[in-house]
Amino acid sequence: MARKRFDLIVFDWDGTLMDSTSTIVRCIQAAAKDLGLPVPDNKAASYVIGLGLQDAMQAALPNLDPKYYPRMVERYRYHYLSKDKGLELFDGVREMLADLSQQGYFLAVATGKSRVGLNRALDASQLLSVFDATRCADETFSKPHPAMLQELTRELGQDLLRTVMIGDTTHDLQMAINAGAAGIAVHYGAHPSDELKALNPIFAADSVAELHAWLGENA
Repeated sequence: MARKRFDLIVFDWDGTLMDSTSTIVRCIQAAAKDLGLPVPDNKAASYVIGLGLQDAMQAALPNLDPKYYPRMVERYRYHYLSKDKGLELFDGVREMLADLSQQGYFLAVATGKSRVGLNRALDASQLLSVFDATRCADETFSKPHPAMLQELTRELGQDLLRTVMIGDTTHDLQMAINAGAAGIAVHYGAHPSDELKALNPIFAADSVAELHAWLGENA
């Protein structure tokens, strides 16, 4: 049997495993509205998905008085926590993760969520035991800094050259480039396919089923 191409497969969470993009956009917009601030349009709000919360609010609403950003984070969390119980994994995610785990891959998550937020999501989706390691934006540098991937590979004793990062945003793919890892794009999340293509991922999937099939044959 041929040796696998990768040993460690790292997934983004929102917009890659969890169908949460539209909810996050609405919560960012609601937070701005609560504070009487300009409400970012859908494109601006979706572009910041994947960043740490403080960085995301600064990117969605640049040039504000800095005092507003912690308040934006607070209001965003208020809205998101009222809706996150209703979020679901994309179809096929659970089966894909189970299959990859059974094949012996190390599995990890690198996300812009907070540790509390990711743990809530993992618990709600009953995936706490599936991943070998996880990193959140409030524990280290936010994407696209390479720290998350560097730390995950060190923790699991893996090689970045045999690691692939899978995500729906340019932040994910740029992080992979910055870390020296491979990158795979998914086209069903937050960022437009042409922007993802510009970062030369080794593959781009239009669905979880397509991603699962490619990983089964090529990873």
